[in-house]
Parts: sequence; C-alpha cells; structure tokens
Amino acid sequence: VQLVESGGGSVQAGGSLRLSCATSGFSADYYGIGWFRQAPGREREILSCISTDTDDGSTFHGDSVKGRFATSRDSAGNIVYLQMNDLRPEDTATYYCAAADDSAAVWCRGNLRPGLFDYWGQGTQVTVSS
Repeated sequence: VQLVESGGGSVQAGGSLRLSCATSGFSADYYGIGWFRQAPGREREILSCISTDTDDGSTFHGDSVKGRFATSRDSAGNIVYLQMNDLRPEDTATYYCAAADDSAAVWCRGNLRPGLFDYWGQGTQVTVSS
C-alpha cells in the first residue's frame, strides 16, 4: 500500500490550499482514508475521513476544521483531497494521509484515532503566516 501526499506549501492567513493523497496497492475492498496533522510538540490530530467506497457518501470532519476544511475523492476513489480554506497560523503543521481497513474506520465511524490507521504517507508541510 502506498500513499503519497502533495499540495503543501506556504500561504498567508486567509488563503487556501488543496492537498492530494494518491493511493495504490490496496488489497482490501475498501479503506477509510484519513487526513491528520501534527505540529511540533503536539499530538497527531485527525482532521477528516472518507471511505474509498464510492457508493458511500459519508465523511467525517474534526471540530477544529469543520466548516473550513473538506475532504473529497475522485470518481475512482484512488485520490483523496483535503480542501483547506480560511487558513490560520495555527494550521501550520505536517499533514499526513493514512489508510485504515479496520471494520469501523473503513466507514469513518467511531473513535478515529491514529492507531487504527495502518498505512501512512510521508507527510507534506503546510505553513501559514500571519
């Protein structure tokens, strides 16, 4: 399984970025794809989740980004996006996508903690200046 993030960079407060997560090598039918971030000295935080099942339209968004960030996928379910709007300096972090085949996480249900996700990308840096 491979996950490759792209789209990070530097932006001023109030700006937008769209992150992409290209996935390949999946062996199970479906996975939950989560976006996480981690800032220095802080715990890894889940931001969003979406299933690769293209018949399932449900998503999860964490309280800290609800209304500003939105996850989506391409029609084949192979690329997952994180659209980030109204970025703030506190959004500065390394952003990761991850895949889970846990029976609940596949559908983005339950407590979506990092330990449920088995496969991780290398991360992409997002820096927001004031």
